[in-house]
Amino acid sequence: MPIKDTSGQGRSATEERILTAAASLFSKLGYNGVSTRDIALVADVNEVTIYRRYPCKRDLFTATLAAELERVSLRDDLLGKIAQAPNVRNALVCTFQLIESAVLRDPALPRLVLFSSLELKSELNLMMRSHLGELVEVIARYLEPWIARGELHCCNAKALICALIAIVGFHEPLYCALSAETDGLNATFEAFAETCLGVNVAERNDQDT
Repeated sequence: MPIKDTSGQGRSATEERILTAAASLFSKLGYNGVSTRDIALVADVNEVTIYRRYPCKRDLFTATLAAELERVSLRDDLLGKIAQAPNVRNALVCTFQLIESAVLRDPALPRLVLFSSLELKSELNLMMRSHLGELVEVIARYLEPWIARGELHCCNAKALICALIAIVGFHEPLYCALSAETDGLNATFEAFAETCLGVNVAERNDQDT
């Protein structure tokens, strides 16, 4: 069943302001670069208000990451395109677009995950499985028939999805550091797709024409 955005359910307006401010600051400066006083100032609340809801900064950080992960949802139109894809390349492109729309919906999320992997790894693993595990399961089911027919050169659909999530979410810092090209995300996907499809660029262009 497609994942829907249930973010914000049951939270007060004050809590939403706190979490929004925290997401903005944590994603830019990391856990150690932000104080609860900074967050209170941006959220326009008293610092005591934060501590009433989140006894320590670590609790606030994990709540912020959880709130951002809750916002990840799958677009039904792109899921439909994967299901109705006329060929394996089209299915893979639509999968990439689906993941891109989900992961890059909020630029703060990839940065929060990166900081979490360095500073709060134990909490991150649990939350990622809890909030994104179903996303991986859903998309994988659409790709498994292509793998079973041997048209998609991969033995594990979930591993393929995880690789695409990594490409979409974390390509920028590495690609920008190593290449002057501006279209890094699409270039990285194309290289990945060629491996999965077992064709090179020249062969693909022949097929497209």
